[in-house]
Amino acid sequence: MKIILASKSPRRKEILSLITTDFEIRSEDVDERAIEDDVLGAGGSADEVQKQLALKKAEAVFNALPDGQKDEYIVIGADTSVVCDGQILGKPADKADARRMLTMLSGKTHEVITGVCVKTSRTEDVFTDTTKVRFGDLDKYQTDLIERYINTDEPYDKAGAYGIQQGGALLVETVEGDYFNVVGLPARKLSQVLDKLLM
Repeated sequence: MKIILASKSPRRKEILSLITTDFEIRSEDVDERAIEDDVLGAGGSADEVQKQLALKKAEAVFNALPDGQKDEYIVIGADTSVVCDGQILGKPADKADARRMLTMLSGKTHEVITGVCVKTSRTEDVFTDTTKVRFGDLDKYQTDLIERYINTDEPYDKAGAYGIQQGGALLVETVEGDYFNVVGLPARKLSQVLDKLLM
């Protein structure tokens, strides 16, 4: 079967390349804010938000495939969020918003939740993986790091305003769980799901 990664994220592409190099990338637009509002409005959790976002992204690409080809494909959709004090942190709107998020995360342990949907014409496996990340205390060193970091381009396309695989690594004290999950895909868990499908 052919694999499609339903994401334009270069980070997810790199992680999937650890599992297989035989895949293509396609993506369709979905209204992420509307999906999040619907789930949270119905009393859903951050975990459920990530599952729905991953599902909708996979469905959008799968449904765009020609009917005669759907049986040939596995489509992987994913979405990652940062959750701190029960609040889902999306991508920062601007420098002030990035500073607010990174300051809020400092000295605390937050959760990074990635929802994944692996969809074929016969099966649909939707799951999440959670990694706990602790930022360093908000001392002068951390405050200076935040100021330097928000003056780069890195924080602005990332949930929670940081990328652990880049300069954001300096803000982090400990990681408990799958490191790659923080980057954008739970590598081991996804590998196990794909292995079963491709056996």
